[in-house]
Amino acid sequence: MNMNIACISGDGIGPEIVAEAKKVLDKVSSVYGHEISYTDVLMGGCSIDVNGVPLTDETIEICKNSDAVLMGSIGGNTSTSPWYKLEPSKRPEAGLLKLRKSLNLFANLRPAVLYPQLRGACPLKEEISAAGFDMLIMRELTGGLYFGERKTYEENGMMKAVDTLTYTEEEIRRIAVKGFEIAKVRRGKVTSVDKANVLDSSRLWRKIVNEVAEDYPDVEVEHMLVDNCAMQLVKDPAQFDVILTENMFGDILSDEASMVTGSIGMLASASMNDTSFGLYEPSHGSAPDIAGLNVANPLATIISAAMMLKYSFGLHTESEAIEKAISSVLDQGYRTGDIMSEGMKKVSCSEMGDLVVANIK
Repeated sequence: MNMNIACISGDGIGPEIVAEAKKVLDKVSSVYGHEISYTDVLMGGCSIDVNGVPLTDETIEICKNSDAVLMGSIGGNTSTSPWYKLEPSKRPEAGLLKLRKSLNLFANLRPAVLYPQLRGACPLKEEISAAGFDMLIMRELTGGLYFGERKTYEENGMMKAVDTLTYTEEEIRRIAVKGFEIAKVRRGKVTSVDKANVLDSSRLWRKIVNEVAEDYPDVEVEHMLVDNCAMQLVKDPAQFDVILTENMFGDILSDEASMVTGSIGMLASASMNDTSFGLYEPSHGSAPDIAGLNVANPLATIISAAMMLKYSFGLHTESEAIEKAISSVLDQGYRTGDIMSEGMKKVSCSEMGDLVVANIK
């Protein structure tokens, strides 16, 4: 298979972790007889430095004409970076929001898996972490509060800010279908998370999810208020299979889920449209404080690359080869600093990438 991948290395540790993911993809392609071509494009702070904007039309077109997009991280230190002295529409994160909208990437998939080898790094009590967990947070990505009308203005001598949370029936239905389809090939359970006791948008969300559920009689569905879900994630994470939720709730809950895995450096993600096209990136940030030090954990980006092979190219065997290689490396006791524990062998970012490459069979 020939794969045409657009690569957004981005800012901070982005170039380091994307380089390791490329090494792994190249090894898998060599072993299984595939060809990969990469097109490097700019987005985020690096694009601001070169082009004056976080995302150019040219970058959007290159991504649209690719089979998938692999991304590292964008942004910098919000307190000191000159990028954050610009108006919000010209800051690094605005580029990512625009790209998601331009590519119609409405479904964000964030797996949160506690690897058996990393149970000691889990901050939860041992009796909870011992049960392990394997959940997928399905977050609606192009609607809701982040994309609603917003304004800041003066009223009666006082500043006032308004953000609008809006969802249409179709926006909810398409993400619900994605969630149920994935639950069908996992463990057959969807937990739909909302705030239906307060918000009209959540009441519509719950109504549409129930309608979609009728088409999936083999999938169990439950509804959970977002505040309860936040508590349950630290009380009993093993209960969850697919968590289906709207944009802002998903943003917050997926970050919480990442921390109970032991490190956000282990959390991958995929953002997909209604075809097999997707953007694949780690869920962590650009970590500018460690950029260039070769100490970042590249595993979330490598796992994202494995997700790309599975979801965009249908290469399940190749994806599993990467996952097995990561598990083997962890079995051998190798750790980057963020997941380091007593008795393990500490390695750098590039060394971790080399080890995963060496363990691909």
